[in-house]
Amino acid sequence: MPLVVARVSYTDTIIAPATPPGEGGVGILRISGPLAETALTRFFRPAKKLTAFSSHRLYYGHIYTLTGELVDEVMAVLMRAPASYTREDVVEFHCHGGSAVLYRVQRLLLEEGLRLAAPGEFTQRAFLNGRIDLTQAEAVVDVIKARSDAARQLAVQQMDGGLYREMEKLSVRLRDLVALVEAYIDFPDEEIALPDNEQLSCAAQQLIADMDTLLASFDSGRVLREGISILIVGRPNVGKSSLLNALLGESRAIVTDIPGTTRDFIEEGLTINGLPLRLVDTAGIRRTDDRVEAEGVRRSQQKIAAADLQLLLIDGNCGVSDDDLYALKFCDLQRTLLVVSKSDLAQKPLLAPFSELERIELSSKTGFGLAALREAIFQRFSVSGAAGRESLCLSNSRHFEALSRCSAKIASFYEQLAAGLSAEFLAYDLREALFAIGEITGETTPDDVLNIIFERFCIGK
Repeated sequence: MPLVVARVSYTDTIIAPATPPGEGGVGILRISGPLAETALTRFFRPAKKLTAFSSHRLYYGHIYTLTGELVDEVMAVLMRAPASYTREDVVEFHCHGGSAVLYRVQRLLLEEGLRLAAPGEFTQRAFLNGRIDLTQAEAVVDVIKARSDAARQLAVQQMDGGLYREMEKLSVRLRDLVALVEAYIDFPDEEIALPDNEQLSCAAQQLIADMDTLLASFDSGRVLREGISILIVGRPNVGKSSLLNALLGESRAIVTDIPGTTRDFIEEGLTINGLPLRLVDTAGIRRTDDRVEAEGVRRSQQKIAAADLQLLLIDGNCGVSDDDLYALKFCDLQRTLLVVSKSDLAQKPLLAPFSELERIELSSKTGFGLAALREAIFQRFSVSGAAGRESLCLSNSRHFEALSRCSAKIASFYEQLAAGLSAEFLAYDLREALFAIGEITGETTPDDVLNIIFERFCIGK
């Protein structure tokens, strides 16, 4: 089980809707804390008389105010500690899914001293009470926000403890190294010999190699978790919005023959063979004196640098213009796919440097070439998709940064060992490496980082 970092004794009881706002068949209110069972017995009347509620059993009945007013017909369940999500007493009311109903029941309970939960507070309590480690807690929000089945699989694997178990294996090996080195420091007069350099060097090299394998999976995992960022780039009125609409299969962006219609970003989600994409239609890139359009061009140029792939669109019927050359200047050729539009019309020849780029010819009007474009995008990132399904991947930049620091500290240990530095210096690097792994699992994560992590959650989770 994960190490309990900070055992917190909560004196308050929290409540929040566990289902999204709006109308629906069922709306769930979740309660956690010492007053959870009291709230159940005080306001819920089961249809059949009971002497006591059993844990983890669903009861049918009604919620009444203390004055006897009927509020709603509900199902209720009590989950006694520690066999609950938070390891506290938890109660859920399964009400009718209307906002007025949920608001009335919630207000009734808040008036009795319960407190509205902060975003992610249920999961934060589960973490602080030792039911899950920090990687599992973070995976909860990744499962909720997964936009493809591949992203869901990756998040579920982490939520099941896959990453925690891998970090624990590395921690055990690191702790063994620390023990070997620190035994020499603590008992210098006991004739305990420092293990030979070859043994320590081999252990350090193997740790670095295993960590580097995991670090190398980050690009694949990040793509699956966050989606591939794809920008449609080109001069004004070249057909970027038409291409966006064609790829989405719907009329999402305004299409006119007036240059500069798109002056800000339009971003939409799309999935190709299980890979999530973030497709962005940018403002047309050209030199302009229009202040508003110029700002859109500036923002597009900034966005290009961060994109995983740029679809540089040119009009094949008109040929290359000065504005096309200007747009090309801002593209990273290694991350650029040339899209030549209007393939249903006569095409003009392409000259260098455009002729040297990988290109797809298509027609947004007829749909010709769209399948080829989707396949070309998938092939660029297909290794990422396969990796996410078959093996453990790093997908969180926080985990990547911490594991990178851990690997760097072990590399420093290896170098200082070769240089013949004293055991105190060697032990320091190993302890710092162990601390970095602890940041991933939550054992040594600073409080301000924990707050940032749980603020990403929705209320009620």
